[in-house]
Amino acid sequence: MRPVLSLLLAILQLLSGTYTSLAQSHGRRSALQASKQAQESNPSPTADPTVIAAGDIVDCPNTAGSEATAKLLDKIPGTVLPIGDLAYPDGSDANFRCYDKTWGRHKDRTRPAPGNHEYHTPGAAGYFRYFGKAAGDPSRGYYSFDLGSWHIIALNSQCSAIGGCSKGSPQEQWLRQDLQKNVANCTLAFWHIPLFSSGDEHGNSPGMKDFWDDLYAAGADIVLNGHDHDYERFAPQRPDGAADPTRGMREFVVGTGGKNQRGFHRPLPTTEIRSNSTFGVLQLTLHAHDYEWKFIPVAGGKFADSGSVKCHSSR
Repeated sequence: MRPVLSLLLAILQLLSGTYTSLAQSHGRRSALQASKQAQESNPSPTADPTVIAAGDIVDCPNTAGSEATAKLLDKIPGTVLPIGDLAYPDGSDANFRCYDKTWGRHKDRTRPAPGNHEYHTPGAAGYFRYFGKAAGDPSRGYYSFDLGSWHIIALNSQCSAIGGCSKGSPQEQWLRQDLQKNVANCTLAFWHIPLFSSGDEHGNSPGMKDFWDDLYAAGADIVLNGHDHDYERFAPQRPDGAADPTRGMREFVVGTGGKNQRGFHRPLPTTEIRSNSTFGVLQLTLHAHDYEWKFIPVAGGKFADSGSVKCHSSR
């Protein structure tokens, strides 16, 4: 009799252990499901936005330089800002087919600005056909959008084609109104022709000063340009070129997209660093109250540049 009782007790203990194990396993699955549901309903915060910028990009049909910079884009997430002169020599439909083979593979995340070579085709028709709505109204070529806590403004420096860039022109009035309506922690503007440059092909372009006046008055932080085929970073400065570490805007010339490289004149008083030794792109990480910059050279390039600073609203 005793052996039978012992066997029954052993069977009961085994069943009890199995039930407990099953209950624990079910509890773990329920906890995992609850955790997954919580993550789905309360996703982790997204990373701060990134923009990747350069101008003076595709030399059709010689696309070796633009393919090298496009390979950098392949590895960097974020919004792509091509800063004018995207498809040489004429911005035609045929030239943009060359662009499409390199930087064009990132077209879906691109917000462009036109350059002078786009307007070698009347009305920059090839450019506007290629980018569609992403390039803005074809009669204007300027627009703005928000990215995270930043306000981003694309301007058109081909002034004669769109009614001017000077004070009182349609574009300048639009810029002032856009800045008044879109007050942000930090503001970035980009267009092709720079106000300040020590490049030996073009140099300073005083016709861009009214853009600077409006942006400076509104407390904007960054200006991105191309046109001269080099990289040049400036100290924060006023529209008259005087250094202003408190409220000045920092300009980057990034004409390093792949066309070719050119030389320099003497540096300007506010030039901080410059190079014409490599193609590359500028990566900007746009935090809520500050930003980081990083110039990334193509494979084999030795020059690099990086730093960070707070936006005016946070100083």
